[in-house]
Amino acid sequence: MSRRIIECVPNFSEGRDMEVIRQITDAIQSVGDVKLLNVDPGKDTNRTVVTFAGEPEAVCEAAFQAVAKAAELIDMSKHRGAHPRMGATDVLPLVPVSGITMEETVEYARRLAERIGKELGIPVYCYENAAFSDARRNLAACREGEYEGLPKKLADPLWKPDYGPALFNPRSGATAVGARDFLVAFNINLNTTSTRLANAIAFDVREKGRTVTNEAGEKINLPGTLKSVKAIGWFIEEYGVAQISMNLTNISVTPVHIAFEEVCRRAEARGVRVTGSELVGLIPLKSLLEAGRYFLRKQKRSTGVPDKELIKIAVKSMGLSELSEFRPEERIIEYVMEERNKKRLVDLSLRDFMELTSSESPAPGGGSVSAYMGALGAALGTMVANLSAHKKGWDDRWEEFSEWAEKGKELQNRLLALVDADTDAYNAVIAAKRLPKSTPEEIEMRTKAIESATIYAMKVPLEVMETAWKGFEIVEAMIEKGNPNSASDAAVGALALNAAVNGAYLNVMINSGGVTGTEVEEILRRAGSLAEQSGSGTENVLKSFRKKILKTD
Repeated sequence: MSRRIIECVPNFSEGRDMEVIRQITDAIQSVGDVKLLNVDPGKDTNRTVVTFAGEPEAVCEAAFQAVAKAAELIDMSKHRGAHPRMGATDVLPLVPVSGITMEETVEYARRLAERIGKELGIPVYCYENAAFSDARRNLAACREGEYEGLPKKLADPLWKPDYGPALFNPRSGATAVGARDFLVAFNINLNTTSTRLANAIAFDVREKGRTVTNEAGEKINLPGTLKSVKAIGWFIEEYGVAQISMNLTNISVTPVHIAFEEVCRRAEARGVRVTGSELVGLIPLKSLLEAGRYFLRKQKRSTGVPDKELIKIAVKSMGLSELSEFRPEERIIEYVMEERNKKRLVDLSLRDFMELTSSESPAPGGGSVSAYMGALGAALGTMVANLSAHKKGWDDRWEEFSEWAEKGKELQNRLLALVDADTDAYNAVIAAKRLPKSTPEEIEMRTKAIESATIYAMKVPLEVMETAWKGFEIVEAMIEKGNPNSASDAAVGALALNAAVNGAYLNVMINSGGVTGTEVEEILRRAGSLAEQSGSGTENVLKSFRKKILKTD
């Protein structure tokens, strides 16, 4: 149920006429559920890079509308610019950000490419992960010959477009649609003004490395130490320091923290110190969470801490605020995508949540409260794990407890998300019941909508049950292995988890009224089984507590 987000970074062959650029971005923003993140026009290149993100279907629709508007407004036969290009919409990459795999993103890219080719009559090549052959993975190969070479290229059977006609479109040219990993622009600051030293360090680490002459007088390439990294050294007059300017083209291969650490190592070998770093543009949340966990592990500290703590340690460790303050809400793509005006239950204070629950409004109700009780139960187990990881005399066990804390944190996050999901599910049922029912067609549509919404309203509390049930393993382990001074906290966690499971079970049952079928029967069967297991699980935890603390059975 986590939100799926993809980013789209189209490059349009217009960087001077701001009215044309405005109309293209207006076309993007005309589609709901997408957010325009950045518009970067370049006069010399006569090219504009636009960044927007949102749910996959909405992003693909916005991308199509942008391509259509660019085809209408940009005449490639008159285009001149410093950057290689072959079309009005030159490249159109889709990038998975959260809740979606690369394989799924590839399917969206190919469907988008097919639609552009079919409905707009533009030749389309699929590149990078969306490519149908290795020969077309590299964007440079797809764009070779540029716009001027398209007539000859399109006549070559080996370069027949993946979608669209194999005919030269003099106005729009051709477009490359791809799926690629998130590209992070990352600059690392040095305590030197020497561009030569900065370049030497950049060549040490970048995948391309450097060209050297061997003893036989032959020129050979010495690759750098980091895969999927492009880098160069330069001097920034504004700050008075040299930097390593890096493009991390695949952060699953070389994450930001690994790039930072390797530059630190190589800089020190050349007598230079790294003083900090800066991110250019946005970064996925997972990148900073991974970095935070990495630096905590180096300190032999538990990594099962809140996201904001992981982000804080990442920012401090890499000096991301050295040149200007790093604001997570402005630089992390998931945070930028958040609907700031949307009122979420999990953002309320404890008092406000309680008072809203006690009001005349039917939601939030027992389902949301059950999810929150489960989150608190998991939080207590996580707390004991973190305390145990840092207990004096248990230094050699920090990693064991850190793993338990991470498991607990994952359950907390999931259960917190379900607090709002339960209320959303209730509202969906109400909305379905308000649909018109004047004609047979409307009655049938309304009936199906109610059934679908009702089953979803059963699945949400079922997920609460399944998630909360996983927490018993943590609290029981913490009573048996964790800090004995906190055993009662773990036991209270078990009681809260049991309340969450049984509270959610009541919601599964009451929401099942009026619907039948094998899917409903399976949900009820699974929920009943979990409720039974939860009771015995709670008894086992309390028994372990009495045996360890009270020395009784």
